[in-house]
Amino acid sequence: MIATNDRTALLVIDVQEGLDDPRLGSRNNPAAERNMARLLVYWRARNRPIFHVRHMSTEPDSPLRPELPGNAIKREVAPIGREPVIEKQVNSAFIGTELRERLEAAGIKSLVIIGLTTDHCVSSTARMAGDLGFRAIVVADATAAHERLSYDGARHSAETVHELALANLHQEFAEILTTDQLLSAG
Repeated sequence: MIATNDRTALLVIDVQEGLDDPRLGSRNNPAAERNMARLLVYWRARNRPIFHVRHMSTEPDSPLRPELPGNAIKREVAPIGREPVIEKQVNSAFIGTELRERLEAAGIKSLVIIGLTTDHCVSSTARMAGDLGFRAIVVADATAAHERLSYDGARHSAETVHELALANLHQEFAEILTTDQLLSAG
């Protein structure tokens, strides 16, 4: 388990109102936002770097389109003060944004990744972070996923999707911890 420090940024990905849209199906981990808020309090109290990411969808049916109310960042994890918001249009927070440059300019070596959804933007960003040389930690109980239909029509529960996304990241692209484990590690 790695401890965090001033060169560890908290990356809060796509915690937006539109991801509560019923069309997305059931979601696991109803406590995810509460755990995200706990991590934000911890980071803010230590004046550590925080970056928020907001998905600015260009898809016609997406609840995350910039002109829709679903694009708003949820109140419990909203940026305060000068916390930057990185806007993206694809899954990875590194594609088409200045995130990498901002992290490198700040001397950031490690990322703690939280947000929505585990199998999409969290996973894509964690994978790319690892490929770019950052140490990545994904916080299992500060992320969540929706149920999914498979290529063959099989329905997979939100919890199964979440757990498999984390399993695919574990020890390959990121370290997987819980909020309590991360906070106790410092």
